[in-house]
Amino acid sequence: MNHIAIIPARSGSKGLKDKNIKELHGKPLLAHSILAARDSGLFSDVMVSTDSAYYARIARECGADVPFLRSEETSNDTAGSWDVVKEVLWEYRKRGKEFQTVCLLQPTSPLRKAEDIVGGYEEMKKKHADAITSVCEVDHSPLWTMTLDSTLSLEEFRKRTTSMPRQMLKTYYRLNGALYIRKVEYGAEEIKILCEKEYAYRMDRNRSVDIDTADDFAFAEYLMEK
Repeated sequence: MNHIAIIPARSGSKGLKDKNIKELHGKPLLAHSILAARDSGLFSDVMVSTDSAYYARIARECGADVPFLRSEETSNDTAGSWDVVKEVLWEYRKRGKEFQTVCLLQPTSPLRKAEDIVGGYEEMKKKHADAITSVCEVDHSPLWTMTLDSTLSLEEFRKRTTSMPRQMLKTYYRLNGALYIRKVEYGAEEIKILCEKEYAYRMDRNRSVDIDTADDFAFAEYLMEK
């Protein structure tokens, strides 16, 4: 078992204050991802990457490892998730640890279950994949969507729209942000996160809530209580 789960939890959320530690169904938001990772039984390390000592303390109390805080470069608004992942992998390498895979678990997907993580790894093994990314079915077919100009005319939309029943349309999926599994390749001077052979892991829509707003929080709370 040589896999690491990384849960990115930067402080200073702009849209919803302290989103990543806001209490959801009796636990800080980031705790739900920590517990799912732990319950999967797949990881030698479950690590929270944060720039905040306060967040780090909460993460440790919830069962995660936080051996170091983020650098300034990965704590700003322009740093991407994979910049964070690479920094974590380098820091662990300095400490003598290397991993076969990395699993990025965003804390804003608290309804993702341990069984989803296990299912993603099973799909990776079955497909001999480099990468697995979770998806869910869209609420409405893109064939029923449109853009509008200043006239609000529906003329062009009506030319291309379909009157086929929903059941006869193809199923469309979207990235849901809940699960990113990647193989890792180490070189002398670089660490590669592989994604050439990438496949989807399908998740239920009700486990695909991605929290960004207070309404998203309320909906997630409702689904958990239900």
